[in-house]
Amino acid sequence: MSTLPIAKPPWTTLGKKLESMCRKALYQFNLLDESGKIAVALSGGKDSLALLYLLKAISGRGFPVLDIHAIHVSGEFSCGASVSEQFLRPICEALGVNFILKSSTQTRENLACYSCSRERRKLIFEAAKEVGVQTIAFGHHRDDSIETLLLNLLHKAEFAANLPKVTMHDYGVTIIRPLIFISEKDITSFAKLHGFARITCQCPVGQVSMRKKVKDLLKSVEELFPNTRENLSQASLQYGSTKAMQK
Repeated sequence: MSTLPIAKPPWTTLGKKLESMCRKALYQFNLLDESGKIAVALSGGKDSLALLYLLKAISGRGFPVLDIHAIHVSGEFSCGASVSEQFLRPICEALGVNFILKSSTQTRENLACYSCSRERRKLIFEAAKEVGVQTIAFGHHRDDSIETLLLNLLHKAEFAANLPKVTMHDYGVTIIRPLIFISEKDITSFAKLHGFARITCQCPVGQVSMRKKVKDLLKSVEELFPNTRENLSQASLQYGSTKAMQK
């Protein structure tokens, strides 16, 4: 059997940087609840696996020992890496993380980003509540948040990026994003270093989506303004914090 791509301390300089930024998000935005129970939406791509490894490394070190559950949604087509249970379950077992498998109903005929996303989230929320978990961590990083900001701004005239913490009142759960300060570039480097970067998105719709076009737009803008991503990230977090204080 091949060696599992497990990332854990002692870290390299990059690993220390990512853990530090994850800790900063957990502390600054008060992302963990008192129970210490947390679920990770585990697609098996570089982002969700990096999140799982970082939370496991942080558990019991400056934070309470975390009771971590990993929820994976499989199916004919699903958003993300389309990684098999046979790959992810042994990783979770090696980490001492409870692995939960749910199935999507998406097919080629009905595949669409909006309906797929809604179904996946509903499955994840329900699975988390079945094991008594109210806090669910998603692997959305800084660049995901920036892309969301531009999509909302250009489509709906709303200055709204991904928030670090969102209470989903209708479902009785809270979404958190511990990777909100971390760039996709650093996550990719971290994944390559620890052997899980070979996994990429397999969704046929995702390759021609508006989000993909926004990614390309950001690359073009960076040629004129090299600090585009960092500036947009800071602006969105500052704006989000101000709005939250006004409520």
